[in-house]
Amino acid sequence: MPRHFETESPVLQMEVVGVRVEMPTNQPIVLLKETNGDRYLPIWIGMTEATAIALAQAEEPPPRPLTHDLFRDVLEALGVRLRTVNIVALRDQIFFADLVFSNGVEVSARPSDSIALALRTGATIYASEDVLREAGVSMPDDQEDEVEKFREFLDNITPEDFGRAG
Repeated sequence: MPRHFETESPVLQMEVVGVRVEMPTNQPIVLLKETNGDRYLPIWIGMTEATAIALAQAEEPPPRPLTHDLFRDVLEALGVRLRTVNIVALRDQIFFADLVFSNGVEVSARPSDSIALALRTGATIYASEDVLREAGVSMPDDQEDEVEKFREFLDNITPEDFGRAG
């Protein structure tokens, strides 16, 4: 169902740092970072979506298209482009996102699926200031070592680390 950006707060461009598995719960998270800031946005996601995001970041095509690859191919076949992914709200610990297409249509979606699709299509990811204020984590320069360790971890992780990749 089409939806509109639910907030009047400013939106901020985000970049995908990567995915990791949070211990001891074995719950995967995707970590986003403000493109021009020091806040990070951790979003807990499912294993399937974690695998889809990790595969897209690694630019390793699966042996058969995953759902997000199929969705990208269908959009291309229909001549529609995913322009942006907007992470618009956080309610009861659940994040909400909107997909905004080149034909003006907006569709509500889970952020994990939205991010996996954005990585495959080159769409820009945004988060509302309200969401970042509520769930974002500031990382001062002196803690950047931890982020660098996280990036090194991401460089060495494989989709198999999340279970079956396809």
